[in-house]
Amino acid sequence: MLSRTNIEDQLRKVRNKATTSEDVLKEVYAILAEDNKREDAIIARMKSPQKPTPRNQFDIDLLDADRIYHVDQIRKICVDYRLRFLDTKYFKNEIPQEALNEIKQLEKDHQMTMSGFKIVAPSKLFKLEDKDDPLLFAPIGNGYFYLIHKWGNDLNPFRKAWAWCVKSFENLILTTLVVSGLLAYMIPNGLFSNDTTPVEYLLIFFFTFKSVASIVLYYSFATGKNFNVAIWNSKYFNA
Repeated sequence: MLSRTNIEDQLRKVRNKATTSEDVLKEVYAILAEDNKREDAIIARMKSPQKPTPRNQFDIDLLDADRIYHVDQIRKICVDYRLRFLDTKYFKNEIPQEALNEIKQLEKDHQMTMSGFKIVAPSKLFKLEDKDDPLLFAPIGNGYFYLIHKWGNDLNPFRKAWAWCVKSFENLILTTLVVSGLLAYMIPNGLFSNDTTPVEYLLIFFFTFKSVASIVLYYSFATGKNFNVAIWNSKYFNA
């Protein structure tokens, strides 16, 4: 009876005819060393000071149109969800291996060296200067950016609603009015008299609004918070 052919053994025989195991290991080590050098160079470019929005020479025919975004579109997302759009040198977490692989593949396909990397992420993921689910982009030019890689968890579904409250001064005032009105409405009827009249409700609302506004102002000024429209591309903690 003929034994079954082990294709791995046959492959190994073919390889051994051409080269020794030691030669194979040397070749693999050389490839890995070169790959590590490329990754180190990419990380060094990410951590180094960025020139004012450089332009990467992409081959337009090789780009995926679904991954191209204008800075105005990025700004809207950052403002709506209270995110930052900053240079990668401020990013305090490690760049995942998948993102580095994407960069190496893009550089190989487009025959160029990329620079000017930026990331969209919540403030807590950046090393912000004190005065006190990330997206990695590379600039294309004319205000357009190419999405290289997305990693991490998706944002909380309620984040947009929360961020809307501090999107602008007008939004904050409207939120304060609504919260004050609800709190005033929740005060039991007859707490101050047998029957709450419209005038008494307005007085209760007025004092409730003062209390809520005081808390909001204290939180805002004490912690140095600012509105989404002002911080989306700010490198400062107390922006």
